[in-house]
Amino acid sequence: MPVQMKEVARRAGVSISTVSHVLNDTRPVAPVTRDRVLRIVRELNYYKNAFGRRLARGSSDAVGLIISDIENPFFPELIRNFETAAVERGLDTLICTTNYSAERAQHAVRRMIENRVQGVAVMTSQLDPALVDELVGADVPVVRLDAGPTGRGRGNIRVDYSTGAAEAARHLLDGGHRRIGFITGPLQRVSAVTFQNVLVEAIAACGLPLPHIVEGDNTMDGGEAGLRRLLEQAPDCTAVMCGHDMAALGAVRAAREMGLSVPEDISIVGADDVAFARYAQPPLTTIRVPRDALGRMAVEALRTMIRSKRRPGRESVLETRLIVRRSTGPRASRLSPVAFAAGGSAAAP
Repeated sequence: MPVQMKEVARRAGVSISTVSHVLNDTRPVAPVTRDRVLRIVRELNYYKNAFGRRLARGSSDAVGLIISDIENPFFPELIRNFETAAVERGLDTLICTTNYSAERAQHAVRRMIENRVQGVAVMTSQLDPALVDELVGADVPVVRLDAGPTGRGRGNIRVDYSTGAAEAARHLLDGGHRRIGFITGPLQRVSAVTFQNVLVEAIAACGLPLPHIVEGDNTMDGGEAGLRRLLEQAPDCTAVMCGHDMAALGAVRAAREMGLSVPEDISIVGADDVAFARYAQPPLTTIRVPRDALGRMAVEALRTMIRSKRRPGRESVLETRLIVRRSTGPRASRLSPVAFAAGGSAAAP
């Protein structure tokens, strides 16, 4: 017969409600008492009746996480850190992907409400605001990524690209680069537009000409095509910034196919600092968006709203910074990129 909570309480010398507070993290419990209860739980091999609790409370012990694209290496790292933070707080995680599909986004929201999750982190800007309204209307608090505004049951995590972008612009300026190109992410996405605006401001603040911009799609193929298009349109660019590390890797590949060395002939900067950026050849200089901090922030924002009937939604700020590796270096003094690719000998401007 399964062990009952009252047996755990009897053996630990506490009330049933105290055991419940320890297991569900619903109220502070003295550390000594908490440790004793958890020791008895392990000794008795006690398991919570999650189904019964859901029936009794009308909610589960889970929080939801909605992402856009599992193939984007940004998201597996985010999932790992989000789930770790949730487990530390006694919460399970229900994960759904939208793959940028409106139908799948609707399905994801429906699953969250049907499974009675306590809150949902929406880590994609490509979600119809009406679906957020649907979650909040079902008393499921939501924290979003770079989507605002905040309010009852609505939190937001704003990625502050300004520090990382300013460091990147200054790094390239100090390396002698005067003409910078930028391969953006898809400009129908709010995050891509935000990053572009901040980057343009950072470059202008350094007294440099505005970057030559081509739109990409944050993939390796997009980065490869983007670099070729950029150097056709602006052959005087000696450094290129990308909206994502995947695009930066594609740009590195294109540079090599064009006969250019990275960073000797052209410097390339990525964004996000995904796990394999450091293992690229050469290792990528990139603007880091820390997924460990993002995962913790999202869980904490949800817990703040979950634990209060007022559902206080606030904005948290996630800082970025530049990680300098070997894909950037001093501006080449011998050849311009296009002249080098063509086998010419023109001096760099």
